[in-house]
Amino acid sequence: MSASATTDRMTRLLALVPYLTARPDGVGLAEAARDFGVTERQVRSDLELLWMCGLPGYGPGDLIDVSFEGDRVRVTFSAGMVRPLRLTTDEAVALVVALRTLLELPGLAERDAVSRALAKVSAAAGDAAERVTPVAVSVDAREETLAVVRNALEKGRALHLHYYVPTRDERTERTVDPMQLLLVEGRWYLEAWCRRAEGVRLFRLDRVDDVAVLDEPAAPPPQAETRNVDDGVYRPGPEAPAVRLRLARAARWVADYYPVEDITPVEDPPGGLAVTVRTADLAWARRLVASLGGDAVVDEPVEIATQVAAEARTALARYGGTPGAGR
Repeated sequence: MSASATTDRMTRLLALVPYLTARPDGVGLAEAARDFGVTERQVRSDLELLWMCGLPGYGPGDLIDVSFEGDRVRVTFSAGMVRPLRLTTDEAVALVVALRTLLELPGLAERDAVSRALAKVSAAAGDAAERVTPVAVSVDAREETLAVVRNALEKGRALHLHYYVPTRDERTERTVDPMQLLLVEGRWYLEAWCRRAEGVRLFRLDRVDDVAVLDEPAAPPPQAETRNVDDGVYRPGPEAPAVRLRLARAARWVADYYPVEDITPVEDPPGGLAVTVRTADLAWARRLVASLGGDAVVDEPVEIATQVAAEARTALARYGGTPGAGR
């Protein structure tokens, strides 16, 4: 798990107990997943981890306890996580600064709650809070994009994106009909109907250069369906073209990193694997093979193997090398 994903999960775990405690009658897993911007599977995983958290001693009566009733969950023991905090002056001042910073974020959903918390902490900190000098806040562009996208989803509006496509090293403009926000492995994605591509697409928010809410309703067509990302973002359909590769021992990691099919050990190259990768972007497959140098051989389709060999010979010629036969 990446550092950003770990941080996101820790933040979510700390918020889950007060979130559930504020709903004594329980909350549906689907609603909780929507509120936290994750999948139901991730919420279940977080709750299973909470069962192992609690007070020192970590025995019966020390650990957080939750109860499931069908698809609803509630906290039956919070292990003290809802007790009033006792802050030192330095801690209170730091919290005042953090809350003031939070209020500067565009599109903040719980602005009233943050304002109330700031007032309470400021009152508790007394004169120390009054001496906190204004802090200049530079909001990350991804946070601004996230706020705009959330605003469009809440209002049911279409969006205009300037989006970078790394596989083609191209910046594009497109109008989309937002469907949902997804947080997968620490990255935010917008799932939307792309009017340009006439299909459902996932847009990584850190690749959005500019975004604007349009004065027209979002209207995904009936055939637009959201996808299940429990097993990752990249899940090509069975209709996507198949590329058959033979991987040397040094390139076996490809089978762990990308969704592959038909994994078969081979002796040529020694200790290698034969795998099938499905992708709608054959140019991506060519770049993958080229990046692996001589550690990957394309068996099918033949045209991909021919193109990779030609590109390798061209590259060698530019560097003054002696091109080989290629494979």
